[in-house]
Amino acid sequence: MTIRTRIAPSPTGDPHVGTAYIALFNLAFARQQGGKFVLRIEDTDQTRSTAESEKTILDSLRWLGLDWDEGPDVGGEYGPYRQSERKDIYAKYAQQLLDEGHAFKCYLTADELNDIRNSRREQGLPAPLQQDALALSTEEQQKREAANAPFVIRMKIPTQGVCEFDDMLRGKIEIEWNMVDAQILLKSDGMPTYHLANVVDDHLMKITHVLRGEEWINSAPKHQLLYKYFNWDMPTLCHMPLLRNPDKSKLSKRKNPTSILYYKRMGYMPEGLLNYLARMGWSMPDEREKFTRKEMFDNFDIQRVSLGGPIFDQTKLSWLNGLWVRENLTTEEFALAFQQWALNPEYLMQIIPLIQQRVEKFSDVAPLANFFLSGMLDLNEEDFKHKSLTIEEIRKILQFSVWRLDTHNQWDKDSLFSELKSLSEQMDLKIRDLLFPLFVAISGTSQSVSVVDSMSILGPDMSRARVRHALNTLGSASKKEAKRWEKEYKAL
Repeated sequence: MTIRTRIAPSPTGDPHVGTAYIALFNLAFARQQGGKFVLRIEDTDQTRSTAESEKTILDSLRWLGLDWDEGPDVGGEYGPYRQSERKDIYAKYAQQLLDEGHAFKCYLTADELNDIRNSRREQGLPAPLQQDALALSTEEQQKREAANAPFVIRMKIPTQGVCEFDDMLRGKIEIEWNMVDAQILLKSDGMPTYHLANVVDDHLMKITHVLRGEEWINSAPKHQLLYKYFNWDMPTLCHMPLLRNPDKSKLSKRKNPTSILYYKRMGYMPEGLLNYLARMGWSMPDEREKFTRKEMFDNFDIQRVSLGGPIFDQTKLSWLNGLWVRENLTTEEFALAFQQWALNPEYLMQIIPLIQQRVEKFSDVAPLANFFLSGMLDLNEEDFKHKSLTIEEIRKILQFSVWRLDTHNQWDKDSLFSELKSLSEQMDLKIRDLLFPLFVAISGTSQSVSVVDSMSILGPDMSRARVRHALNTLGSASKKEAKRWEKEYKAL
């Protein structure tokens, strides 16, 4: 049997370091076993999936040194490798489940589902909704079907007993069936959910081992049941520990930059970042911290993965990356790597049009452009002094801006300006007053080039990180203050 593993990112945003972490371990396991590693795109969320995001994910994984044997860009005998191109396949298998009595059509509206959930909560019943709780009367079911009302297809779940499945790292896991909901398999628009597409694709692409994050443990019973319904063999499961912030919470962009693009923009070497991800819950037999991708693959043993949540510590990452910079680059290689990072034509040509009109001599360039070539800026409270805004008001502006930017996905100067202009109107502020602390947070000064142009060039993760850094410099909101601000922000 040929070992086959896969990674299946969703192209709905910036490439996440967690995706790279899982991809690395899938690739290491496949290579160590002489197998194949597959990349497929899970783009069933048609409202958020974009071709630009897909390209960025593929480019970022390749920049890190992760390569795949089959995928949407390289082909393979089990394609297509985008779920949006496999819609008819999923519909066929969903219909098979209906025909065999393993699934049912659910015509309930969102409001009806909320009413059922609220009623169950009041009665102290388990939160997961199963087929009995979702059942309409025969008359009502027929009425909605005759009216061609929209419906989803849900899978049937056992109402009693315990689901047991094996995990490569955790051994036998048991989950009671009454804690598993009647999962939607096919949405009303005909697109599959992750659960149906994941099982069908893994089977048809002959995936033998599924290494994924531990957040998917509670979904394993649904997947096991689908394999049973289809009479297919289930791949071997391995649930990897989640990456965590220093405070042990799940790694998130609110506390730690999570985009691979951020670490690339910060100037980390891909070898250093990949080496650090390899150290997340795994260790070399000789316990050394610095090693190459090949050395990891040659010594890889999945049983050396520790289940304790690995801490993603930027200070430790910087230390390890520093070893790569000093020990692996000659002076000439260092100069070339820096040039490719900071002075490449693609990046420079975004910056030059912004600063050229302010330049009288070439020695003016570095002071004007230095914040484009920096990480977190050296800020203090004095930098934020304003003729009409207090420091408390500036802190509030920065916090509200962070919340707004966290939910803003279209990252170009026009959409950024529109979003911030809207926020200024909602906060009853002049746009120049709202932008003032953002100028300082992004560039270190209020006398810089356009802040929305700068944010567009720096990218979302670097921009958000700098605004958070500015807020931390001035003092993040206290619990009481945060509660009050959250209430005000939601009311905008």
